[in-house]
Amino acid sequence: MNQKDFNAAAGTIFLVVALAHALRLARGWPMTLGPLSAPAWASWAAVLVAGTLAGVAFRLKR
Repeated sequence: MNQKDFNAAAGTIFLVVALAHALRLARGWPMTLGPLSAPAWASWAAVLVAGTLAGVAFRLKR
């Protein structure tokens, strides 16, 4: 796998994660892991971080 392919794959994965968190926020779905519940601000942070990483990966692909 060359660098361009890796950056495309990483960008796609980060984009899917960002979209999943955005969908969670839009639909109001709860996120729990056992007895722990994640607040909505955690998904806002995940959208920001994953979206930024996706943008960087796609920019590096070029």
